[in-house]
Amino acid sequence: MTSAAQVTSYSRPAVRALIVAQFATIGAFLTVLLLYVGRMTSAGVGPAEMLTGAYDPKDMLPFGMSGLNPFLWLYAVVGVLYLTGAVLGLPLAIVAVVLVAREREALPRATRSLLLAGAVGGLLVLVARFTPSLLDMHRWWLD
Repeated sequence: MTSAAQVTSYSRPAVRALIVAQFATIGAFLTVLLLYVGRMTSAGVGPAEMLTGAYDPKDMLPFGMSGLNPFLWLYAVVGVLYLTGAVLGLPLAIVAVVLVAREREALPRATRSLLLAGAVGGLLVLVARFTPSLLDMHRWWLD
């Protein structure tokens, strides 16, 4: 038995942050998608009517747009993560794949799986953002 500590060539906190960033941006996209479909279904309208301004996403906030409203803060966090995912989805996926390729032996299997799942999910979400129906959702959210 040796008393030498196992040395890793990667930073565990950085890898955790990468995994959290990937899944947070994917989760924000899915949240906006669920809000869009839910609002459309509850109002009984189609995608074209959602863009008229009558179904603004900010109108779904209970208790209004007060800074003391915790739902406003949740809305803001989801909005920022949604936009961050649109910009950083591809770079996060590239970094994750490169990290898995370089550190294949050093990374635990669960970490590799999470990184690759986040990369694939992030790329799928990025491609889905540019479909015509989800471009309408994007315009609705950014209204």
